Amino acid sequence: MSLLPLEEIPGPLPASTTGPAPTPVPSPFRLPSAARLATKVLTLLPLLLIAVWAAVDWRAMYAGTARLASADPWWLLAAFFFTCLGWGTAALVRQGAVPDRLPTGLLIASQFAAGAANHALPASIGAHAVTLRFLQGQGIPLPRATASLALYSLVRPIAKTFVLLVFLISFPEMLRFGQLAPRGWSLLLAVGGLATALTTVTVLLCAVRRLRSPVLRCVRTALTDVRQLHTMPSRILALWGGAAAAPVLQATVIFAVGASLGMPLSWAQVVLAFLAASTAVGAVPAPGGIGPVDAATVFTMVAFGAPMDLATASVIGYRVLTVWVPLLPGALMLSALVHRKVL
Repeated sequence: MSLLPLEEIPGPLPASTTGPAPTPVPSPFRLPSAARLATKVLTLLPLLLIAVWAAVDWRAMYAGTARLASADPWWLLAAFFFTCLGWGTAALVRQGAVPDRLPTGLLIASQFAAGAANHALPASIGAHAVTLRFLQGQGIPLPRATASLALYSLVRPIAKTFVLLVFLISFPEMLRFGQLAPRGWSLLLAVGGLATALTTVTVLLCAVRRLRSPVLRCVRTALTDVRQLHTMPSRILALWGGAAAAPVLQATVIFAVGASLGMPLSWAQVVLAFLAASTAVGAVPAPGGIGPVDAATVFTMVAFGAPMDLATASVIGYRVLTVWVPLLPGALMLSALVHRKVL
């Protein structure tokens, strides 16, 4: 037994020196993680897309801005007001497609940011991608979020067609039903395109088993959510009412811009022209519908009696207000939401 008092031991015993001393490992330089790098890339990507777009389509932006400089500012202010209502309407439809309650402020901000992405990619892919990330960030599972996007995409053309029929019934003297029906090669191409799309989807679902399972799961989820949504009056009003109001607000923006330039068409004529044009060529996968819808809208307004230059300037002004003016703020909002991990 040792007589050395234990409390006088100065500290822990030294480590055994029988083996070689470990070589100190220098702390390596830590590269940013993949998620952090992806966040930085996504933050700068919208600004890069704006620069590319401005370089490609600068003539339309310059012509529209120059023409709007001589327009009535009060009518332009009204057009901008209806443009802002369009963002709120888009958020309303998104909320109506989901049973869960979404935060109002973040939902509107996400749709404002989705507008910038929508005008950079065709067929609304950009807007759907932003909305999908937003819904997932709010705790909604991927199948239900995807089902809400499918419901949103299905309800909008149905509601637009219904509004078009309402306008045709309310104003039968403006346009006959036969003028909307495609004829000849147009009818053949429309039927052929529809048949090709349905055949392609059927063959893919029957031949590719890996594709069949997630599609069927998404369809079952969508049907479940649709049944649940249509038992909630607030969701029905938001979904169908917002989808019906959206094209009317877009056409009202065109009317307000045209009125600021002195275009001699009534509000009903402009709305009917836009509804007919967007219904006829709205399925063309162009970014934000720019191009085919614009040309068809100008052609339809000229058929109603508008001068070609005023109809063209009205559509260009509409695109300036709905695309170019909110594009930079929308891209900055998108970058901010990505940086704050809302998306």
